[in-house]
Amino acid sequence: MSLSLDLSAALTPLSGQAFVPPKTVAVSDTSGTSLAIDVIAVESLGVSCEELRLEIASLGAATLDTLKKWANDLCRRVTYLLENLGPLEIDAQGNQILIRSTPPDKSAGGTTKYYEVMLSSLGAGRFSLRRFRYDTTSGQRVAVPLQLTHEQLAKLVNDLVATVPSSP
Repeated sequence: MSLSLDLSAALTPLSGQAFVPPKTVAVSDTSGTSLAIDVIAVESLGVSCEELRLEIASLGAATLDTLKKWANDLCRRVTYLLENLGPLEIDAQGNQILIRSTPPDKSAGGTTKYYEVMLSSLGAGRFSLRRFRYDTTSGQRVAVPLQLTHEQLAKLVNDLVATVPSSP
């Protein structure tokens, strides 16, 4: 089975439930790739979650060039979220790449919402996705739930796995 099918099977019995604190649902495959999602609520049409994380054992020693390739492939492929994604910062010393919404959603009332992705090769190769709201009047950045349909979530997981570089 694929990670997206395994995740769907793990979420199905949780339909109609909400979790405080969020419930972590984790699945893995035989290649050393694991996926975890911090679920807030599961409904018939979608999932609300705090964070989605993917760890790829084979990318533990990935070079910065490998992470750049992953970032670029990921940003080209994931076009169905509320905003497009683009690499923002590259940390050569930390071997990390920060990706954000380009452009972010500038809502009425002085707030900006955006997705934030971190790619890293510290430990295992890591991907994390969160959504934030920045209030320009207070200067506060606050995490907000990711709202994804089941179809979007499956496509996202499949695209994450498909864009993982084959060699570090």
